[in-house]
Amino acid sequence: MSDGIAWIGEHSTTGTHVPGMLGRISLTCARGVDADEFLIALGADLDELAARTPCKDLVLPSGRPGDPSLDVNRAMYGTCGEWVYVLEDWGMSTWSTGFQSVPSMWPAPGEEIVCLTMNPWSPPRRIIHVPGDERPRQAEFGTDTEEGSALDAALHAAGAVFPSVGEAEEAAVVAYYEEHGPRLPVAVFTAVGNYCGLSIDQEAVRAGELPAVLIPMV
Repeated sequence: MSDGIAWIGEHSTTGTHVPGMLGRISLTCARGVDADEFLIALGADLDELAARTPCKDLVLPSGRPGDPSLDVNRAMYGTCGEWVYVLEDWGMSTWSTGFQSVPSMWPAPGEEIVCLTMNPWSPPRRIIHVPGDERPRQAEFGTDTEEGSALDAALHAAGAVFPSVGEAEEAAVVAYYEEHGPRLPVAVFTAVGNYCGLSIDQEAVRAGELPAVLIPMV
């Protein structure tokens, strides 16, 4: 069953004790680039990538006896239409942490990237969009990129752009966020799903049936 990607936002504060992933997932998707090439650029091992190991069977190396390594994270991946997507539940998107400092991650001309990184340790949650011109646009959840792009239009249509101070009184803005804030992640993921035409099977992700690789931390 395919069910869009709004479910990722619905579980943005859910625990992650499943064979695959469910809660606190960050999403990076790209088009105009080969899926394997994109994962290699993120740091995936060639042999591991070729193995197409399901996430539920991927074993994290141990740092100390009984403790998982802190140097790598699981990245589950797949394709939908023109897009390759990467799901990570360690808190952030590897691409978002590395694209400015790791040359292989910088988008090439014609390569479009949309990233939703949850950033629980370093808020705010962010939207990063590179529409094919090598120039990243960034926005916090609740805002748009101020580019008037089709992605911005999708964010507005999904109710993912909240009023800001200057558009309304501060007290009204605070009250709006208090009332509607819990639905914001759902609205953002809905908008990106609509913009990209992206649908990812929730049960397959939860069960860890999609392939995964280990990505080094940047």
